[in-house]
Amino acid sequence: MLNYSLPKERIALQPAEPRDSARLLVVRREKGTVPSGDSPQFFSHRIFRDLPDLLKAGDCLVLNDTKVIPARIYGRKAGTGGKVELLLLSEAEEGSGERAKVYRCLGQPAKNLKPGMRLQFDNGVLQAEVLSWQEGERLIRFEGRGVEQALKRLGEMPLPPYIDRAVDPRDADWYQTVYAKQAGAVAAPTAGLHFTPELLERIRAKGVRVCFLTLHVGWGTFKPVGDRELESGKLHPERFQIPAETIAAIEQAKKSGGRVIAVGTTVVRALETAALRQAQGERTEENTDLFIRPGFEFRVVDAMITNFHLPGTSLLLLVSAFAGEERIQHAYQEAIAKGYRFYSYGDAMVIL
Repeated sequence: MLNYSLPKERIALQPAEPRDSARLLVVRREKGTVPSGDSPQFFSHRIFRDLPDLLKAGDCLVLNDTKVIPARIYGRKAGTGGKVELLLLSEAEEGSGERAKVYRCLGQPAKNLKPGMRLQFDNGVLQAEVLSWQEGERLIRFEGRGVEQALKRLGEMPLPPYIDRAVDPRDADWYQTVYAKQAGAVAAPTAGLHFTPELLERIRAKGVRVCFLTLHVGWGTFKPVGDRELESGKLHPERFQIPAETIAAIEQAKKSGGRVIAVGTTVVRALETAALRQAQGERTEENTDLFIRPGFEFRVVDAMITNFHLPGTSLLLLVSAFAGEERIQHAYQEAIAKGYRFYSYGDAMVIL
């Protein structure tokens, strides 16, 4: 399943308040007949704060503790004064230092950001130069004393383009999980936005082990799947790390008959990458370009929590691989029919 039709008004422009009051579509993936219409056998409707009722002692809940950085900045072209918008994707190794930082960036207007062009930010206090570009990304060197602090001060939260409104100061909190710790993402692991500290404590009190890994979500998470990805079987690379205590918790859950429940497609991608590389005798961490699509053999994840994803994306293919294409198609139809809110600030689904 890659495409579906969604009314524009179903795109959530702000999150549910409180976080755990979002709706939760429960999808069961038992083998058997694919559901059609309103099938209680496969679908039920809950509120996210009901999640502990669906978990059991011995389960292991794995969350992504990446932290979204204020990666979008605005400036002007030196000389002409034309407006420029940059999204800082990641820091490059070359040129880094106290007075210079080099970043991989996306930029607007993209076609005019040519190598050698000079840019100005913060009324000229921060200077920059476009070094090169490749496949839509620009390599840009920022210059000036305290450049890193200046970028943090100037940056704003990089809301996805489908949240069609001005950035609200509250987005600094809304577009961040309550357990965000490791800075480096340019998009939130949105399945985790529904958790509150109180809900996590209720889950732990049930005997569920709560543990974390880090995968820094890249902007490619929103890109439609193209011929290049389909032919190569690879996606945009994302950095990840899985602590030893998380690996131990997963192994214990497997031994005791508990389930490994991934919170978000990023967690699924990290865990399945590590398991696949371990099986092949390779180093398990650093970057992953794993493309999970129908036909993939899952080695670790038994259940997952996820939001509703954009048509045509690798995230939708991953969910379809996990639950089955027809079942996910019916689940999305069910969510649309029942008035669920979609995408980053929208409602959630748990696949059991």
